[in-house]
This record gives sequence, C-alpha cells and structure tokens, in this order.
Amino acid sequence: MAHDADAKKPGRHWLWLLLLPWIAMIWVPSYNKVEPQLFDFPFFYWYQLLWVLISAVITAVVYFKTKTRSGNANTRDGA
Repeated sequence: MAHDADAKKPGRHWLWLLLLPWIAMIWVPSYNKVEPQLFDFPFFYWYQLLWVLISAVITAVVYFKTKTRSGNANTRDGA
C-alpha cells in the first residue's frame, strides 16, 4: 500500500521550512531601505546577512529531521 510506504519515510513536511529563506529574499521591497541601521550597516545589507545565518540553521534542522534513521543502509560491506 502506498500509504504504508509514506508512513515509513522521515517527515517530509519539514522541507517546507526551506521556502522561508527564499520568500524572505525574493520579496525585495520588504527590506529595500536604509533604516534601521546596525553598527552603521544599512538594513538592506544586515538583513541579507542575517538570512544567511538563519538559512544555515533552517537547512541543518531540515537535514536532521529528514535524514533516515538507518545509518549506513546505503553503503555496501567491503566497498
């Protein structure tokens, strides 16, 4: 049954989190401004840099939540 096969897969709903950085960066009018400044950096620059860090965290969370629990199931013995 297809439903039983889907139940054994890791949570694919976590993959939706990967859309957050894309939406944040594609919607340029939301961060195309100078104020507020952080350490004399305009908002336009530090907002994008912040999303680099946020994206790394989101990617790590998605990776660990979706990787299989079987460990070395894809490797062959003696290879």
